[in-house]
Amino acid sequence: MDDSMIPFPDRDTVAEKLAALSETDKSYLALLMENTAQDDNLLDGLRRHLDLAAGSRFLNSLKLENLGMWLGAYAPDRLQIRLMEPARSGQHPAYQAFRTGLSRSGGLEKAYPPIIR
Repeated sequence: MDDSMIPFPDRDTVAEKLAALSETDKSYLALLMENTAQDDNLLDGLRRHLDLAAGSRFLNSLKLENLGMWLGAYAPDRLQIRLMEPARSGQHPAYQAFRTGLSRSGGLEKAYPPIIR
């Protein structure tokens, strides 16, 4: 693959921002989420981050849960279902912690409120 074909930002850059999640990283990720053309890059980076967390020797479940809560709270409606896909793609505790935070954020319910009959 030639360098002109590599997406920007690449999945490793996004994964690093998700791992650190400093205020600067949150601003960067918020800008990324505003651009629909970047959705796939964001999700690829999220999958990379979850894979790395699942393979690490030390699992910081609280940090992954907080990431899920932050993404669920701040991601636009169009991303809410797509965020749940990687969260449900693994049974490792890293995925479960992220999924717990994502569920607790209530983002999916805000984007798609239940129909009351």
